[in-house]
Amino acid sequence: MNNEYSPDLITLLDDDNREHNFEILDIIEENDTQYYALMPVYENSSDMLYGSGEYIILENSNENGEEILLEVEDRELKNRLSDIFEERFNDMFYE
Repeated sequence: MNNEYSPDLITLLDDDNREHNFEILDIIEENDTQYYALMPVYENSSDMLYGSGEYIILENSNENGEEILLEVEDRELKNRLSDIFEERFNDMFYE
């Protein structure tokens, strides 16, 4: 039995064109829009100790024919998505 774990990783560019790596924790599709739960990936494991340990939620959008991920601005939507992700994480990891 092979118990190796291989995370789904994605590299995003910030507004200053700096690359940041994230692990895709989960994806929710709602009303033809995909929402991603992403956890920062640190190159140096000691950097992880100083990270917040929090995941971010981004919305998949299409801008000028290019797929981009944007921060979810709507607080109610973000809270609702967070509740859904948390429930799914609990189902995946604790049951």
